[in-house]
Amino acid sequence: MVGVAIGDALGAPFEGYPGDGLVTEMQGGGPHNRVKGGWTDDTLQMLAVADSLITCRGFSAEDQLTRMLAGYRRNPEFYGPTSSMVFDLIQAGRPPLQAAAEAGSRQGSRSNGAVMRGPPIGVMYSTRQVQEVSLLCAALTHHDPVPGACSAFVNQMISDLCRGSDRRTAHRHACTRCRESEVAEILGNYLDYQPEPALDALLSTHAALRFFMEAESCEEAIVHAVSIGGDTDTIGAICGALAGACWGVTAIPVRWISVLHGVNTLIRTADQLALIAEP
Repeated sequence: MVGVAIGDALGAPFEGYPGDGLVTEMQGGGPHNRVKGGWTDDTLQMLAVADSLITCRGFSAEDQLTRMLAGYRRNPEFYGPTSSMVFDLIQAGRPPLQAAAEAGSRQGSRSNGAVMRGPPIGVMYSTRQVQEVSLLCAALTHHDPVPGACSAFVNQMISDLCRGSDRRTAHRHACTRCRESEVAEILGNYLDYQPEPALDALLSTHAALRFFMEAESCEEAIVHAVSIGGDTDTIGAICGALAGACWGVTAIPVRWISVLHGVNTLIRTADQLALIAEP
């Protein structure tokens, strides 16, 4: 969970910019004029999912939506096109699933917001439930099945990594459980495709996965993820989630941790989630 926030905060100042060099230090600025170490909706939504899982002792669609809507009302400028439209429609009176379907029909919903917020599901659940809960959580805002499948893939890997699997085993297991052929092809054969700095859920998940799988350290993985350009904060957040699950919080550079906003809240929330997580 700290890895999500690190990737988010490190990449946020460069969101939408072309990748023109390695980003190795926390900075401020960018399209949202973030302060150094400040994060965006990637971490806000991830914390909403984690807090809901802790409070409800499991998945509650109603509770998660309530928490995500509260974050949207506080900082609507951070949110991507799909989630923003869904939350606006819900606030206008649409039922949640109708809002997600309507947003998908208007502009498509293959964006990556459902992937970035899902890592607490991997912490909470073992193999038995992680897939189903990931798909349910993604469907709250993303009607297209691809973001849900990408979220389930990442969360399956996180679940295995948190429970002692190595990267290759976790990846192989996620491949065998993936239900979307397009997602299984690209994420299963990630070396056959070049990383792209896209908002598309599959392309951004692929970039994050490839940087993670090829890195020799947590720092190397996150640096390359946020340096690709484009949707840097979300690609960094997804990669940071995988890297954190693999190498642990002690592998994240102290110089990043020391300026990360809300680090004590993140660690406290992660500890609470771990206490109720499935073995």
